[in-house]
Amino acid sequence: MSWITSLLTSISAKKPRPDGKPALTVRERFSALKNLPEFLRLIWQTSPALTVGNVGLRLLRAALPVAMLYVGQLILDSVLALSRAEYRPGLLMPVSGYVALEFGLAILSDALGRGVALLDSLLGDLFANQTSVRLMQHAAELDLDQFEDSAFYDKLERARRQTLSRTVLMAQVLSQAQDAITMAFLAVGLVAFNPWLLLLLLVAVIPAFLGESHFNERSYSLVHGWTPERRELDYLRQTGASDETAKEVKIFGLSQFLIDRFKLLSDEFYQQNKALVIKRASWGTFFAAVGAAGYYAAYVYIIMQAVYGRVSIGQLTFLAGSFGRMRGLLEGILSRFSSVAEGALYLQDFFDFFHLKPRIIRPDATQAVRPFPQPIQEGFVFENVGFKYRNAEKWALRNLSFQLRAGEKLALVGENGAGKTTLVKLLSRLYDPTEGRILLDGYDLREYDPAELRQEIGVIFQDFVRFQLPAGQNLAVGRIEEKENQPRIEQAAAQSLADSVIAKLPQGYDQMIGRRFNGGVDLSGGEWQKIALGRAYMRDAQLLILDEPTAALDARAEYEVFQRFNELTKGKTAVLISHRFSTVRMADRILVVEHGKAVEIGSHEELLARGGRYAELFQLQAAGYR
Repeated sequence: MSWITSLLTSISAKKPRPDGKPALTVRERFSALKNLPEFLRLIWQTSPALTVGNVGLRLLRAALPVAMLYVGQLILDSVLALSRAEYRPGLLMPVSGYVALEFGLAILSDALGRGVALLDSLLGDLFANQTSVRLMQHAAELDLDQFEDSAFYDKLERARRQTLSRTVLMAQVLSQAQDAITMAFLAVGLVAFNPWLLLLLLVAVIPAFLGESHFNERSYSLVHGWTPERRELDYLRQTGASDETAKEVKIFGLSQFLIDRFKLLSDEFYQQNKALVIKRASWGTFFAAVGAAGYYAAYVYIIMQAVYGRVSIGQLTFLAGSFGRMRGLLEGILSRFSSVAEGALYLQDFFDFFHLKPRIIRPDATQAVRPFPQPIQEGFVFENVGFKYRNAEKWALRNLSFQLRAGEKLALVGENGAGKTTLVKLLSRLYDPTEGRILLDGYDLREYDPAELRQEIGVIFQDFVRFQLPAGQNLAVGRIEEKENQPRIEQAAAQSLADSVIAKLPQGYDQMIGRRFNGGVDLSGGEWQKIALGRAYMRDAQLLILDEPTAALDARAEYEVFQRFNELTKGKTAVLISHRFSTVRMADRILVVEHGKAVEIGSHEELLARGGRYAELFQLQAAGYR
């Protein structure tokens, strides 16, 4: 039911509409290009060899258009000269040579084009793969509370979308350089003939460029502002057609509700995008007409020069072809520039994600990194610890002080929302206290390397992840570097009773668990919980934390689990969260948490004798069994 609550909350909350920010100025437009050097550096790091090969082929291809136009000029002028001469043997040899040369250039151009496309594809795939890996690596370094912030998820979503689409930007940037070089070659001939033709070309093309830039910015603004809604659309699409939600969608008749919400959001985006693309098409047609008028004005001028005998027919073909190609190249460059500028704006989203920094980090070089004690001598001490979630007004924990002694089994008891799970997340340093401090063997937890600390802690949360992996790897998640250690995996399965579950699977430890992939087999809630418990035993850590570890188990399985739990935690420190008092009474001491504060602590017998909150809760639960 948690996903239904999440969905209803997201729908009832007021969401911002598209940001509607004004179009960027020309200065801001060019400012977006500052991301390109870093982008090009990432491309180079992806594969220097492929990058050099790509650039080299593009340089060669850039010179071919002007060479082919010039050879075409020679062919026409030679043919016209021959038409005025009396035929004799060998007269056609120069023309044949020019035709053969043009044929060779055409074959070379095609081969270079295919080579560029091949290297673009290979380099693009490598770049997409490496940036995806980099994104996952950076996400793994960030703090847990960052993942619980909607603004962070917007950045993550935008960065994730850029991972694949930035390969297009790579090809566009390289094509810009190639076309610019080709234009430089073509411009030499036009400047020699009449420099004013270049000015006419710019006047004809620039209005279209400005129009495209304007609409690219409006498109970016629309997509950027719709990031939260697009995430909700993805959520609705997944929720409406998922094996994880199918039961409750059918039982509660939610299908039409989800469809209506999806249609409302998608239609609203469609209408806004429709208005934008219609305006873009209309203005684009007008600017294209302006560009065509400029081109044909220049074309008429060149023809008149040929009529008056100031240029040859071959030169006419060369100049007209050069002007036509330059117009197409310039339009392409300016249009592509708008796309590159737009891509650079989106690229900012990509880099913004990587600029996010975690706060829970390894102490820097100026601080001594304290080695994790082997073994723990004194234990953990909470000194006036308070914690408040990001953007929350209410404290999750406040003025919390107690000691978890080395080798002690401590149970946490309290109603839902009391702060028990938050407490263990602080203990494993998934969060840092907002106030107060946590000590390990007398030293602040911040003085230890977080990675080393977590290596010594085994945690199984109530909402553990059901990984769509083979059974053996699902267990090995607890100590993934031991995924090839089959004896250790089987031992962890036996300790958690997961071995009985795996024995029933057709392929045993190699059986894919979960329905997402072909051949996968799903498990019951209790069977999944045994797998999750196996991860904790696989961890073999000094501190073991179990958050509602037997919630989905039947009474017999729960009894067997805790019989083994008692044996396996001898000499280790353990924290146990459970609502079942038959479970928590096995702990050495019990900490009762209420409204984020510790109200009492002691053994089961001591707390019953006090007649306080624990005794009240125990009696309430016991009454249900009478």
